[in-house]
Amino acid sequence: MTDLLYRWPVAAKFGSRVPKEKFYELGTVTSAVKERFVSEVQRITWAYKLAEATINLPGNPAVPEVQVFQIDAKKDDVYEPALTAIDKAIPFPIIFEITRGDGAQRSVRMVAAHKHLGVGAPKLSAYYSTGWQPADTERQPLPTAITLPALYTAILDPLTSVSSRAGEEVSALAVRLQAVQKLEREIAALERKLRTEPQLNRKFELRRTIKIRQSKLEQQR
Repeated sequence: MTDLLYRWPVAAKFGSRVPKEKFYELGTVTSAVKERFVSEVQRITWAYKLAEATINLPGNPAVPEVQVFQIDAKKDDVYEPALTAIDKAIPFPIIFEITRGDGAQRSVRMVAAHKHLGVGAPKLSAYYSTGWQPADTERQPLPTAITLPALYTAILDPLTSVSSRAGEEVSALAVRLQAVQKLEREIAALERKLRTEPQLNRKFELRRTIKIRQSKLEQQR
């Protein structure tokens, strides 16, 4: 987990408040998720629009634009169900900044999932996040990139456990992230079994399987 906040370009400032109810209309939102919006979300602001018209970087069908949404939390945080509902309702990749607290206690975290656009609903990876940081933390300039897809990948790169490879498309990176998450879950399950396995020969077999999975994991990263 990397602690950083980006300095979004002034030319990309959008600054439009979005009513929570809009997402009930745009997506299939269950009553449980509506309750999340009510209890967790104070305000949603469509803060920045990173697009060719605003920052002069060309997009493509996979990443036509990148949106930055700022969400003010009512209490301590805004959790994934509400973020997923927003992500599924907006047909562009989104970077979220969640803010909580007031005055000197105000803090921010950046969170996002790799979003793959295609036929049907967008496909989302797991969500990745920075830690909470003071709201007045010095912001870093955006990564250098010559296209929006490259910029999108570079923005998310520090948040994930996977480093992008030269020339790698967002869709390919998202597939690799899914593979990493699957292997991490498998390794964790095998390690739990190893701790409780009483038979020595079975312990050896579990250790061998874990090593194979760990080798595959390193290759994906």
